[in-house]
Amino acid sequence: MCTLLLYAVVFAGAAYIFRQIFVKGKRCKSQLNLTGKTVIVTGSNTGIGKTTAIDLAKRGARVILACRNEQRGLSALEEVKKATGSSQVVFMQLNLGSLKSVRSFAETFLKNESRLDILINNAGLFMQGRTSDGLGLTFGVNHIGHFLLTHLLLDRLKQCGPSRIVNVSSIGHNFGNIDFDCLTTHKALGLGTSLKEVFQCYTASKLCNVLFTYELAKKLQGTQVTCYSLHPGAIKTEIWRNTSSLMQLAIASLMAFFFKNPVQGSQTTLHCALQQGIEHLSGRYFNNCTVRDVYPKAKDDVAAKRLWELSEKLTGLA
Repeated sequence: MCTLLLYAVVFAGAAYIFRQIFVKGKRCKSQLNLTGKTVIVTGSNTGIGKTTAIDLAKRGARVILACRNEQRGLSALEEVKKATGSSQVVFMQLNLGSLKSVRSFAETFLKNESRLDILINNAGLFMQGRTSDGLGLTFGVNHIGHFLLTHLLLDRLKQCGPSRIVNVSSIGHNFGNIDFDCLTTHKALGLGTSLKEVFQCYTASKLCNVLFTYELAKKLQGTQVTCYSLHPGAIKTEIWRNTSSLMQLAIASLMAFFFKNPVQGSQTTLHCALQQGIEHLSGRYFNNCTVRDVYPKAKDDVAAKRLWELSEKLTGLA
């Protein structure tokens, strides 16, 4: 019994040290006040999106919670208002799996809001299916929806410069590969439904995020708009809610020791959105509030240009 207790104490101590060194991560050091600034955060009804919105609202920003589910979005709205004491928090419905919804959101926003200083493309999912436009669901929500949204709001961002675009990717992009033949033929990153195949689609969509940011930075040269992609860390959020019960159980076990909480997970997003002096790093990828080098496939000029042109075609921009 004493031996088991000793082992338990040692394991708990080791887990605590591991979390403090490797999991907790750095914090955003910016003290920037955002009074008079307007920010959009997609997927801000839960997880790191909501904690990001709370932080920004506390800094005085007008924060737009752009969420698909109205009930969950309105619930988050009340939570953010209560946590911050701010009246400058607004819910607007946005379904990234519908190009019509994205266009409607952008039209309403541009009509009702005079500024846009920071756009945080945070929303994402881990599941297969099809969007209302016939695109692969993972590709449509994680990349195409944000691609179109960014384009529709870009002029307003330019007018309000210096401004920023932050694309929440994942370290999983390192495992991703984009099958352009599949994208061209089936408008999806993959067709399989096994866990492995869904994971491959997810990581490919995260690679799309990094390549999109890389190409966007080129096109923004000469403007006062900068853009960044990032890995938030392994986070205790609801992104896994659409996976199998067995998968959720396994992830829950890992979360207890090795995953960041949403506040910790939002720090790199906040760093990219707020930290002064990183403008020259536009188009780069960040992890743990630090710029990181990426593999050649994540800064491939040909692939980035091809993805951009295909995305323009699929969204009707070209």
